[in-house]
Amino acid sequence: SRPIRPPVIQPRRAAGGTTQTIIVNPCQRGNPVLDAIKNVPWEYGQIVPDYQVGATTAVLFLSLRYHRLHPEYVHTRIGKLENRFQLRVLLMMCDVSEHEEPIRELTKVCLINNLTIMVAWTPEEAGLYLSTYKLFEHKPPDRIKERVDKDYSSLLRAALTSIRGVNKTDVTTLSSNVGSVREIADASVETLLACPGFGEVKSRRVSEAFQRPFRNAGKSAGARRGETPVLPPQTEEPALGRQGEGRKQRAPSPEWDDLDLDL
Repeated sequence: SRPIRPPVIQPRRAAGGTTQTIIVNPCQRGNPVLDAIKNVPWEYGQIVPDYQVGATTAVLFLSLRYHRLHPEYVHTRIGKLENRFQLRVLLMMCDVSEHEEPIRELTKVCLINNLTIMVAWTPEEAGLYLSTYKLFEHKPPDRIKERVDKDYSSLLRAALTSIRGVNKTDVTTLSSNVGSVREIADASVETLLACPGFGEVKSRRVSEAFQRPFRNAGKSAGARRGETPVLPPQTEEPALGRQGEGRKQRAPSPEWDDLDLDL
């Protein structure tokens, strides 16, 4: 009997050209992930990655079952990418039971080669990732940015959590036990130590955050205040060369008054 060939999946083309489509490498023909791509048209094209979901975004697909049989495959595909894409994704299909060690190994490979690793457990999940990448190609990052409301509690929480080691629970504790921002800023380390969850290190960090100047003083701060810098005393001894011979001393530096210190 003749062997049964895998079904041929016909590409779905976009009416307005290829700019709104996912470009699929012909080597992915027959991959069940293609059936799971929803809400986005796709078509085959001669590309280096497996999927191109944007002008600067490339996706390599890797099955862990295939990776166990051909561990060199992923390295060959990554090498062919070179530096052609800004965002490079390794979409991994976790289709084996013992997956911890391969995922750990491939994570290291991605870190070294500047790839983002995405793990999918089903073809439907992998198709969802591909569709989302394409749908959000031109979307602003507002949805994943932290939203800070303009009310007092939100602004206080955003300001105090910028201090190392202070979390949202600590902010609530400070508001309840110490008071307003002014009272927190004027509180001593001993007062902060009395708050639940505040040890010596955290109390000192909060206190120092309000005591330090908001702007670092540069080297020319004294010059901006009109102070005269102290110059090191000049020596009259001749400078010696590599063989101990005397060499001509360089010209003296100009007077500080002649320099423009308003940096």
